[in-house]
Amino acid sequence: MIREIIKHPAPLSVEYATDVRVFDDKLFALIEDLKDTINENNLDALSAYQIGNYYNVIVVKNDKGELIEMMNPRLISHNGIIVTQESTAYYPDKNATIQRFENISVVFQDRKGNDASIQASGEFAVRIQRKIDYTFGATFIHKMSKEEKEKFEKSLQNGINSSNADYCPTTFHRDKILKFINIVMLIMLLPLLASFFIENIQILQTMWMYELYIAYGVLFLQIVYFFYAQYEGKLNIACDSCQLGNIVAVTAISLGKLAVIVVASYFLLHVT
Repeated sequence: MIREIIKHPAPLSVEYATDVRVFDDKLFALIEDLKDTINENNLDALSAYQIGNYYNVIVVKNDKGELIEMMNPRLISHNGIIVTQESTAYYPDKNATIQRFENISVVFQDRKGNDASIQASGEFAVRIQRKIDYTFGATFIHKMSKEEKEKFEKSLQNGINSSNADYCPTTFHRDKILKFINIVMLIMLLPLLASFFIENIQILQTMWMYELYIAYGVLFLQIVYFFYAQYEGKLNIACDSCQLGNIVAVTAISLGKLAVIVVASYFLLHVT
């Protein structure tokens, strides 16, 4: 039977998994549920913990794609270090860089309760370690440093992928708003140039009114730019603080340009 996988922010079912003591039909049904859920969701491993069961049971695909059943797995030895880019069903669409043991030895029991052991390396070893983590109520977030954990938790709040947490783009959607504002302000300069060749007071006053209305529109766009730019900056963790000063500076410069144009328009077009 396909079971529902617990996903963040729902809490995991128990703090620690309980070792299997009775190897009966109830256990066999749990193992089959884990296999069905793995196949349905195209996963490479799953622990009973992840479907709300308290037993210390994991099912992991080996390098041949075979599903290995492990009851009460214990990591007894290891050597070598490998850095991996990991994802887990508990944090959908998230991944993180984690340090793991490259080679491990694990003891466990099979579905009949017989003692067994296995040596694993590379990706297979990583899969086993990830699932054993769950039997202790942990996910890969518990393998991170304090700084990395804070960064990952912030990515969860902002709904972004932690793999991009250190990347700050050089172009933003807000740049389009700023580009449009600059184009409009350039257009506002045209009546100022035209005023040197127009003597009709009524035409100049009409031009002044249009300039004023356009200035209000530009001011509104600058407000939109300021708040949207902050929102966009928060979508990129690495830019959250570093871009704030830039946003404020750009907005201030743009407002200064608008103020100069309005003042010049007042003296050149607002003829009484």
